[in-house]
Amino acid sequence: MRPLKISLVSEHASPLAALGGVDAGGQNVHVAALASALADLGHEITVHTRRDAPALADDVPLRAGVTVHHVPAGPARAVPKDDLLPYMHAFGEHLARTWAADPPHLVHAHFWMSGLAALRGTRELDVPVVQTFHALGAVKRRHQGAADTSPARRVALEQTVGRMCRRIIATCRDEVDELAAMGLPRDRATVVPCGIDPARFTPDGPIARRTGRPRLLQVGRLVPRKGVATAITALARIPGAELLVAGGPPADRLDTDPEARRLTALARDTGVADRLRLLGSVPPAELPALLRSADLVLCPPDYEPFGIVPLEAMGCGVPVVASAVGGHLDTVADRGTGRLVPPGDPDALASAAVELLATPRVRAAYGAAGRRRVLARYSWEGVAAATEAVYREVLMAAHRTAKATATVTGAI
Repeated sequence: MRPLKISLVSEHASPLAALGGVDAGGQNVHVAALASALADLGHEITVHTRRDAPALADDVPLRAGVTVHHVPAGPARAVPKDDLLPYMHAFGEHLARTWAADPPHLVHAHFWMSGLAALRGTRELDVPVVQTFHALGAVKRRHQGAADTSPARRVALEQTVGRMCRRIIATCRDEVDELAAMGLPRDRATVVPCGIDPARFTPDGPIARRTGRPRLLQVGRLVPRKGVATAITALARIPGAELLVAGGPPADRLDTDPEARRLTALARDTGVADRLRLLGSVPPAELPALLRSADLVLCPPDYEPFGIVPLEAMGCGVPVVASAVGGHLDTVADRGTGRLVPPGDPDALASAAVELLATPRVRAAYGAAGRRRVLARYSWEGVAAATEAVYREVLMAAHRTAKATATVTGAI
């Protein structure tokens, strides 16, 4: 099969970004890893992301076969993603000029605003757009209510993107249900999960230094929806255990971070301040060793579009206690690779953790099963192959449509 020239559009989540900030997390990892895995299949990949610093070069090689192209759209500085909508017209116009001279075979947009820019960029071209939302406005609005800072038109614009793109790649079955609730036909969506590198996230390798306490670990951005407060409240019901939280700003800036200060105060109020350690951002190279040091990894967000951390823990052979939401419903096998508990329920989280901490044999069995599950379903090699299959289906359908149109036109 011929190699493809593929453009990935990721307007706020650059594959070059440092992880741990408010808007830098799983999508950045996903785009970088997918681009690399597609390049390994022989494809030529360009990732188009917004220029957020003036010194950035127009084009930066990420690795062989992958180039990151910085798009001038809005000020060349960091802008919260929920404030980027006004710049998507300029983003799309830049893509249109770029692609007019050198069109890709297919465009894959990541996040809803990327979809808007991609559709504008291809409006004069016969280039199909595939869409991955990563998160949906209706879900965010349902859970955050008045705290949701998304643009007011987000849900309506997501529906437009969903109708106009050629195919939606959903990352889990729950997302397909949410898309259907938005009025988008189920047959427009294909589930392809996120992945991890099982050669990096493996049970073998260095282990971060431990104390004498049972260790609970949570990894993720320091934002309220990630459920760190639920984990801290649960900690008061888990005698003797320590909770390490990796994520957020660097450790030397935690004192000025509002969420870190809120969580520290909660730990004091619940009597667990001596058993909580906020680590701040952890370099990616150190994360596998930290995961291996944990007896349990906690993933208790209020909602989670997919959630890569459970896979990273499972890859390292560590059992997971996760809230039964979003992608966790697909990735974590309840009483197989870990436990699923109701979101926002510290009693249920604590009960599951206490039970597993008391049964090392069960933890070991869950950890081994998690590793097998990752190898079977969630390697980036497999995810890229499944994504490539969707691309080729879309291109084949577009070719058939163009051929049928030409035949009808010729007969008139």
